[in-house]
Amino acid sequence: MYLLQTPKLLRALAPSYAEWQMPAPAQDPKVYLTFDDGPHPVATPFVLDQLAHYEAKGTFFCIGKNVVEYPEIYARILQEGHSVGNHTHNHLKGWTTKTKDYIENTLQAAQFINSKLFRPPYGRIKRMQAGKLHEMGYRLIMWSLLSADFDTALEPKRCLENVVFHLKPGDIVVFHDSQKAWDRMSYALPRVLEHCKKNKWQAAAL
Repeated sequence: MYLLQTPKLLRALAPSYAEWQMPAPAQDPKVYLTFDDGPHPVATPFVLDQLAHYEAKGTFFCIGKNVVEYPEIYARILQEGHSVGNHTHNHLKGWTTKTKDYIENTLQAAQFINSKLFRPPYGRIKRMQAGKLHEMGYRLIMWSLLSADFDTALEPKRCLENVVFHLKPGDIVVFHDSQKAWDRMSYALPRVLEHCKKNKWQAAAL
């Protein structure tokens, strides 16, 4: 079970420093497309090609072991002016991982990902884990809108609708540059970017 839009109650229960949405000045409307779980040898280059085509920027929350496996793709993300963030080294679920192990795994990823942006895999993190990372200078980036591209039961068109029917300036949107999400993400992303272009919203990096 998941919610496409993050309820205010859930945001209120999270640590005060968790970032769910960005400011949305009327004179400079922006949306923030983010991509979790890469780099991936097929999905990530596709995402980068689409962003380049629409003169857009994104934020990639990378898994450390994937950066080790595909360093040239990670380098391309940086070379093309996108932001990166830490998504742990092994995609750990915070709720079922000891805090010490969670922090160590994040630091392992940090050897390869030079960023103080952090997104917890599955959005699941213990308050103590979040507090430790905050003390270490990390920005805890959550989201305001899910594409649900990870849902293999979802039709690609429905994934697109999940975004375009709800998207507004300031939203932080989650996509995945992964094999699991490929069918839905590869259909939805170019159409979401076209939707942003028509609305004159800039897709920007965090």
